[in-house]
Amino acid sequence: MSHRLVKDLRRREFLGAALSAGAAGLTCWVSSSQAAKTKPRLLAGEGVVDITPPLGIEMGGFHRKPGDERRIKGVRQRTAVRALVLRMGDTQVAICSMDIAAIGCAMSDRIRKKVAAQTGIRAENVRLCATHTHSTPGFCYLRQWGALPVDYMQLVEKRTVAAVIRAKADLASAEVLLGKTRVAGGNHNRTVKTCPADAEFNKDSTDAQRWLDTMLHALVFHRASGKRSLVWHHFSAHAVCFADEMAGPDWPGAVAARIRQKTRLEPSFLQGHAGDVNPGDGSNWRGEIEQTTEAITPALERAIAGAKPVQIDCLRAGSQPFQIPLDMELFQSWREFYRKDPSKCTSGPWVDAGFAADWFRSNADRDVKQTRLPVTLSAIQLGPIGLVFHPAELYSYYGLAIRRDSPLPDTLVVGYTDGIIGYLTDPTAYQKSEYAAMTVPKILNYPPFVPTAAAQMTAEALNLLKRTVA
Repeated sequence: MSHRLVKDLRRREFLGAALSAGAAGLTCWVSSSQAAKTKPRLLAGEGVVDITPPLGIEMGGFHRKPGDERRIKGVRQRTAVRALVLRMGDTQVAICSMDIAAIGCAMSDRIRKKVAAQTGIRAENVRLCATHTHSTPGFCYLRQWGALPVDYMQLVEKRTVAAVIRAKADLASAEVLLGKTRVAGGNHNRTVKTCPADAEFNKDSTDAQRWLDTMLHALVFHRASGKRSLVWHHFSAHAVCFADEMAGPDWPGAVAARIRQKTRLEPSFLQGHAGDVNPGDGSNWRGEIEQTTEAITPALERAIAGAKPVQIDCLRAGSQPFQIPLDMELFQSWREFYRKDPSKCTSGPWVDAGFAADWFRSNADRDVKQTRLPVTLSAIQLGPIGLVFHPAELYSYYGLAIRRDSPLPDTLVVGYTDGIIGYLTDPTAYQKSEYAAMTVPKILNYPPFVPTAAAQMTAEALNLLKRTVA
């Protein structure tokens, strides 16, 4: 099957007629006579650079008390940053998949500016997407969830820029194929025992209940001039199978290794709306690596084998700031609760006494007039395919809602991009005082979000996509 797949991809006729229009910014090429003369084609290139972390530094992903830090003692599988550069006419975009727990906004800004300076790709068209593996460090403040590794962070910055430079140098004419299939047993909603899945999601579905997105998408770039085909896939499941002290990319890396063995293709991963979703079938809340890999690998093979050519008539990109509303009234109640009796803040949403004390010291003088958190939302249109990017751990309902209400036939909603703000949950999480709503903001040192923040960001992301497509 694997050899037939590779041969089939190589034999596919290059669809030059499908690559007939270009775009710049949010404005598509509208002059048919000009398009007929120039006939811009889609070019795609990929660059991969190793970013395996050194031994001894802290990993993110799990709480550890000071003095008992979770440090890297070995490497289970090497990690990388993988850059995809697309160009059509005057428009260029870069999408980076990074085997890291999280990327902070400041680091993202630095990298995007360096990429722009060294490649000519506009900084606002560069997307930096963490896979959110829990077996690597995070590059943002995480209270007692792993210290910021400054030296390693600087190395990753340099190598991310290098990956984009390599990807641009690798550009070649490309035909795009889209494959999609549902995965059985590859993910589960960790917050409820059972819930409906994407096959049941419709115009009447709401966030009054929890959901699960089982759809896997695979973008295959079949390139001319003997260049190897590229595969970028998207699925929604935390990369959290391991909790030991071995570094690696978690299940996305295990899946990639098996696909590479079977097909000689090198898949790259984009994380989806995984806020309430873990890998595996739910028999283990964290997800077993073998069980998860055995479910997702054949699904990705099916998606690649069944991928169909799509007509790429334009490439557009758009981004905008968005101000996520904060619940400062709830924040002040937390602060007052701790001030009155710290002895009651030793577990649950306070984690432990040391964590709570550190949180209070850091937030005792926070300006309560700052009621919003600025983030960046982004969108890309690749012909009939949309990609929406945001910095949240978004609950499944909202990712499914974006896909349902998108103006394009197929839309991939990519989280953990250009920053990390933690979970954007449904209102129920606030009503039940769940971990995602009440504890994680303290880890990231943000006030809590209002219960409707996820719905507001979802609406704004959809508006951005619609403006990008218009």
